[in-house]
Amino acid sequence: QVQLVESGGGLVQAGGSLRLSCAASLSIFSFNAMGWYRQAPGKQRELVARIFSGGSTNYADSVKGRFTISRDNATNTVYLQMNSLKPEDTAVYYCNALAGLLLQYWGQGTQVTVSS
Repeated sequence: QVQLVESGGGLVQAGGSLRLSCAASLSIFSFNAMGWYRQAPGKQRELVARIFSGGSTNYADSVKGRFTISRDNATNTVYLQMNSLKPEDTAVYYCNALAGLLLQYWGQGTQVTVSS
């Protein structure tokens, strides 16, 4: 049973920073990619950032230049550093691990609230 445990969410003022963590229960190299998604009230879940097993990354246009995804192979942890946060970044953030075309895992989600 794969587990993804997120932490680091919270309340922050606009312009502030937060770092989210996602600890996986097995080696992150077991996955083709790991990423962060978010879902705001009344909206669809959207990809925020993703890091592939080879190290390449991609980001949603709305967060480019502000968010950075990284990983610590030794601790099987993926991070999302979020800077210059905006109220529109408010959402529940979910860690995702992609194990194949049809197999993926999700964390329980962590709330990020950015006040104006």
